[in-house]
Amino acid sequence: MTALLTRPVSRPLSRLAPSTLRGRLSLVALAAAAFLMVILTVVFNAVVRQHLQRQADDELRTRAAAVATTIDTGRAGVRVRETSNDELLDTNVWIYAGTRLLERPPSASPTSPVTRAATRLAARGGQHCTTLDEHPGGPVRMCAQAMGGAATVVTALNLSPYRSSADTLLLASLTLDAAVLTCTYALTRLAVGRALRPVRTMTDQATQWSAVASTERFGAAEQPTELARLGVSLDALLDRIRAVLRHEQQLTRELSHELRTPLSRIVAELDWWQARLRSAADTRTTHAAISDAAQSMRTICDTLLDDARDSASTAPGTADVLPVLRLLTERLEIPGHVKVVVDVTHPGLEAGVPPALLERIVSPLLDNALRYAHSHVTVVARRQPDGVRIDVTDDGPGVPPSFAGQLFQPGRRAEPGDGHGGAGLGLPLARRLARSAGGEVTYDELRAHGARFVVSLPAG
Repeated sequence: MTALLTRPVSRPLSRLAPSTLRGRLSLVALAAAAFLMVILTVVFNAVVRQHLQRQADDELRTRAAAVATTIDTGRAGVRVRETSNDELLDTNVWIYAGTRLLERPPSASPTSPVTRAATRLAARGGQHCTTLDEHPGGPVRMCAQAMGGAATVVTALNLSPYRSSADTLLLASLTLDAAVLTCTYALTRLAVGRALRPVRTMTDQATQWSAVASTERFGAAEQPTELARLGVSLDALLDRIRAVLRHEQQLTRELSHELRTPLSRIVAELDWWQARLRSAADTRTTHAAISDAAQSMRTICDTLLDDARDSASTAPGTADVLPVLRLLTERLEIPGHVKVVVDVTHPGLEAGVPPALLERIVSPLLDNALRYAHSHVTVVARRQPDGVRIDVTDDGPGVPPSFAGQLFQPGRRAEPGDGHGGAGLGLPLARRLARSAGGEVTYDELRAHGARFVVSLPAG
């Protein structure tokens, strides 16, 4: 259920990804730069705001120190001396004797939020600061300064200019981030495009070169180390392709040369037979010669094709299933910890394929089951309305659901490093041979434990 829910999400995301390598590398560079710029911007603005707050606190403490010079804390109690700059010093200043308010700013009432906040700071004693964000005139920073334990001065400062400066710096840093990211993306695309230019050149060369006749090599040109290694690998791949093509051309030439003689004999015999009326004996002689030439052609084809590829004959025939399965179990090397059980529901069950072909179809499946089984391998053959069915079942780990769709692709293995042998060719070969005889080989994905392969063949 989880896989079904994640597919609709992953497909749109994959469609949004660039289709070119240059676009993807540029997008990766942009994402990395954006991540770094976000971190730097957050840290920079946090430091700036902290620095501005320290400046505000320093300003408040300086103002409190100036007000402290006007306070007399003698034996007569706390008394505020009048000076020529009282109006300047009394701006946003509260003076307390203990918790008793002596002076406050004319603009602040005794019950206003700032006065209540100043009273709370004075009651705490010592040196403390707080920020009042709910003030109508903007955020206010307030600091308390104790004067010898008898009096406390609370000063306040509007933080709006400081906050405005911080917001301006934030906007400037975001603008700078956008400009840097734009330049990063453009320069990355340009740099990657120039770096991949030799790859495009190699692609054009590969398109123009003849796969067989050309002697050109990718590794001949001066390239960076990575591209030089790629060129060496491509040259090796070209050599293998050219070898395969030469082999096919040689096979074609050999077939053409070897078949020319028996084919010429068939044509000559037909021309001779058609030249005038022939007796029954002459006709039989001609038929025998043509049959002999045709058999010779068949032998030539079988010999050359079997030499070129390992193939099984698909000539029609029938096979007694039980003896073939028993013969397979006797020929294969069965591990000591694995028990093989062959169960044929009908002793005379016959499949509509030659015994050799049936053996070649079932052998890879049985070999695969023995390779992964823990303790048991079961081969069950039974008759069906449309033919014969053979199930090869093991109690091994089974096939991962994600790999089931690639199971019959040549050269593919679910876990190449699992320690088991095999090149991933047995299952595709079994299916191809079964299909050539009108049958099929499938994997039972509904089985919960182990693996089960089903062979369906026409009845004999």
